[in-house]
Amino acid sequence: MCFGLAWIESLIIWVIVICAVIALLKLLAGFILPKLGLSAEILAFVIKAITIVIWAIICIAAVYFIFDLIACLAPSLPRVR
Repeated sequence: MCFGLAWIESLIIWVIVICAVIALLKLLAGFILPKLGLSAEILAFVIKAITIVIWAIICIAAVYFIFDLIACLAPSLPRVR
């Protein structure tokens, strides 16, 4: 079964929610952790590591999504021999 418009709408909403949560967590970490006495180097490292992991997850999801879209289009494409 191929993707419908409602599915893509739901996916975009989830991506926006995830990005908003990530931005709020970064803002909260930058505000609270220095007050707890943790050094700025540790805070910067943790935030960068979390950012790398999140971008990796987003990229993997994008690749999965793109290949599913290609699979939906494949039956309608003419075959070249």
